Amino acid sequence: MKDFDTWNGFKKNINKIEGKLYKQRDIWWCSLGVNIGFEQDGTGKDYERPVVVLRGFNKAVCLVVPLTTSTKENKYHVSLGEVDGKLAAAIISQVKLVDTRRFIDKIGMLNKEKFEEMKNAVKGLL
Repeated sequence: MKDFDTWNGFKKNINKIEGKLYKQRDIWWCSLGVNIGFEQDGTGKDYERPVVVLRGFNKAVCLVVPLTTSTKENKYHVSLGEVDGKLAAAIISQVKLVDTRRFIDKIGMLNKEKFEEMKNAVKGLL
């Protein structure tokens, strides 16, 4: 069973911190939290998961694509190569708007070629 109560307390603390500066293509550890049903959850003590910044809207919010180490061969997973020492794929069906206060640590930046591949795959969903 998912522990929504603990996540809710953690989320209250996230709301108190300052947002982070980011750029398109950045890869961040992000507190995605405990979510409903099949929405992608974060894991660990910070309910975290790596994400790629797909598009920024202002200094406080941006559109991100969660990453996974799961190797599924389908149109909803785009292989990105190695991220933070592990093979990773973008879960393009889980695109999400997040506040930058959810960002924990910047991991790096996705190369332009892989970013364009991921972005085109997201566009293809629409």
